[in-house]
Amino acid sequence: MIIKDAKFVISNTDYNKCPQDGKPEYAFIGRSNVGKSSLINMLTNRKGLAMTSSKPGKTQLINHFIINDDWYLVDLPGYGYAQRGKDGRERIRIIIDSYIQNREALTNLFVLLDCRHEPQKIDLEFIEWLGENGIPFSIIFTKTDKLSKSKSKSNIDLYIEKLRETWEELPPIFLTSSEYKIGRDEVLNYIDSINKEIQNPSR
Repeated sequence: MIIKDAKFVISNTDYNKCPQDGKPEYAFIGRSNVGKSSLINMLTNRKGLAMTSSKPGKTQLINHFIINDDWYLVDLPGYGYAQRGKDGRERIRIIIDSYIQNREALTNLFVLLDCRHEPQKIDLEFIEWLGENGIPFSIIFTKTDKLSKSKSKSNIDLYIEKLRETWEELPPIFLTSSEYKIGRDEVLNYIDSINKEIQNPSR
């Protein structure tokens, strides 16, 4: 897929106020500081499309970007940012949960995992919750350039091993580096294949 155009459309906290044109939405989510904004900028080839920050917990809204006037890329708030405090975390949780569970246009949720870390309980619990609620999702491991190949493979293998304890079949898994554009074609081609399937369901 070639991205010719990527534009910001709207930010809000209420899924009911999201675009109503029925175009497919591909949402991106992960723990705070997982590299979500950098990944979105890399995928769209637009350096400042999503705001990047060294301070975790920056995204607190549902952000819609229209891609090629064909589908939406949705930047969701990060989960589990401890410094938000209990009330702040609960507010973000409600925003995330209501969008994921009620948004009919949500076609696929990309769950971002930082490959520098071994399996995190909060990520595993979130993925389990997606399964319990029948949400279609894929996994993207970020920051693969930050570790040696052997160490990143070891951490990713640990995650896969942990997931296999409760999943008979694993979702699609992508390895990415925003700095070196690793995984860009694979993620975009996956989105493209789903879009084509939606447009031509009988094929």
